[in-house]
Amino acid sequence: MDFDDLVLNFTPGTLLILNVVLGLIMFGIALDTKPADFRVVLRHPKPFVIAILAQLLVLPAVTFGLTLVLPVTASMALGMIVVACCPPGNISQVLTHRAGGNVALSVSMTAVGNLLYIFAMPLSIAFWGSLHPTGRDLLRTVALNPWQMLLEIVLIVGLPFAAGLLMRAWLPVFAERVQPFVRWFSLLALVGFIVGALAGNWAVFLSVIGTVLVVVAVHDAVALGIGYGTAYLGGLGTRERKAMTFEVGIRNAGLGLGLIFAFFGGLGGMAVVAGWWGVWDIIAGLVVATLWARHSRRRTGSAHDAASRHPSPDAAEGAAS
Repeated sequence: MDFDDLVLNFTPGTLLILNVVLGLIMFGIALDTKPADFRVVLRHPKPFVIAILAQLLVLPAVTFGLTLVLPVTASMALGMIVVACCPPGNISQVLTHRAGGNVALSVSMTAVGNLLYIFAMPLSIAFWGSLHPTGRDLLRTVALNPWQMLLEIVLIVGLPFAAGLLMRAWLPVFAERVQPFVRWFSLLALVGFIVGALAGNWAVFLSVIGTVLVVVAVHDAVALGIGYGTAYLGGLGTRERKAMTFEVGIRNAGLGLGLIFAFFGGLGGMAVVAGWWGVWDIIAGLVVATLWARHSRRRTGSAHDAASRHPSPDAAEGAAS
């Protein structure tokens, strides 16, 4: 079966639901974003600069290399590139906390990073996709317009994020109360949507699952490794390395899935890669965070106790805010 000829079964109503869920995710992230999160980046820019370079340059470049060596078709390669060009997923902060990492740094990187990705993501997808020897033919077929994609991202990501920031600024008490509900509801809704999408296209999924499982597992492991490796090479501390690992390794694959249906007609190879990524990176992230927390407890008694005994400047500023 030719992966590039597969098209998943989605209705316009289903795509609308996905866009609403993605908007809720960004709204929830913004509700948990304070002005101090942006000031942390200004006062301690080194971790953020390293994270942005890892996400915007290293991860897409390495992903491009993976698409040339792994057994993937043109549509699967483009799916990998789209995921790599997406912003970090909102569960990265949960995983950072579970692993005993620098949550304040994770929050600030997500807050500022999502603003940058509104503009960087469509250009990055167009750039790396156009370089791919087989994927660029698909881009020509759909006549991808990065500016049209930018408008779509502004509507799905930018407006809900701005609305959340305004609510946090004007109604901080209310925002703090509703944020946990919005965050977890949107996350569960996204996972439910992806699982439902896979179930609704089960025959297609079964026909490609063998290759997709391997490709997504390798890609996700490499993304997590890039996060840790760049933080290590940048001389960041252990807690900052944990935050970077999840900030780079956990991508908003749901947003990628929405763009794939909006601009690529739900092309099977792309959609299955992005859909399975959205499930697998949560599973892999939870495993890594749990093992990391257990390792920290064996060494110090508690991963979070160790963090409180040795707070970093970023964590201290986040706590002070």
